[in-house]
Amino acid sequence: MVNQQLLDRYERYLRDEKRSPVNTVTSYMRDLKQFALFLDSHYLCDFASADIQIISEYIDELHNLGKSASTISRIKSSLKNFYQYLQLNSLCEVNPAKDLTAEKQEHKLPEILTSKEVELLLQQPDCSDVKGLRDKAMLELMYATGIRVSELISLNIGDVNFQSENIRCFSKNRERFIPMYPYAVKILQDYVQRVRPIMISVSSEDALFVNMKGERMSRQGFWKIVKSYQIKANIRKEITPHMLRHSFAAHLLENGADLKSVQKMLGHSDISSTMFYTQLVSASLRDVYHHSHPRA
Repeated sequence: MVNQQLLDRYERYLRDEKRSPVNTVTSYMRDLKQFALFLDSHYLCDFASADIQIISEYIDELHNLGKSASTISRIKSSLKNFYQYLQLNSLCEVNPAKDLTAEKQEHKLPEILTSKEVELLLQQPDCSDVKGLRDKAMLELMYATGIRVSELISLNIGDVNFQSENIRCFSKNRERFIPMYPYAVKILQDYVQRVRPIMISVSSEDALFVNMKGERMSRQGFWKIVKSYQIKANIRKEITPHMLRHSFAAHLLENGADLKSVQKMLGHSDISSTMFYTQLVSASLRDVYHHSHPRA
């Protein structure tokens, strides 16, 4: 059975029998088609004839092409699953990919914004129009609370308590209350009282933040907003909504907040997830040291 026939059969299996997610099927098939091209150009052989030496050579080529560890690990997984399927269906005698191991990945610390960069970003929205005030309220709330973008767009109007100056957030069936600094409260109140009523499409809309059509803001919509203000502020870092969350946590710890409090605000079930941010603080302090110490 030629390579394309095997690929077609495997794709039907993933889609119709295993009912794998569309993205998974697409990823697997892309990886396997690339491997098929390698076999055809280097060995003129089919999948069933490939052995561990050929697969190892292919992995070496991926390294030489500069593919990331995560990409190569994914391709290894695609090959292992594919050959397991072939072997179980008597389409090849052995699984030459069964001993492939995941690549060792470098765990790089994510970038965070400096306090000055945060201030610069938050200064960009023009609060003289409805869109600008809405954007300002979203950005201030993100940095004030460190919530995830999914939590931000899921907020309803009833989740804001201006009297207590906090928001109620639901995540993974758990509820938490997160305080806001006074300026964030003021901007959010301005948005809720002056802008939101004229932006919502129907009076029954519960969403706290809506798009220009008056419907609940989407993840993609907010990502584009953040990106536009990054460009406007001329900040070179690739700012994402999650970077604001990282910066929130790191800046709190940098300024003396205790781990347990930050854990509660972030909604981490395990404090080890929060301890990760102490590494960001250490890295940030090292940068300050090397830039500021006269003998560094």
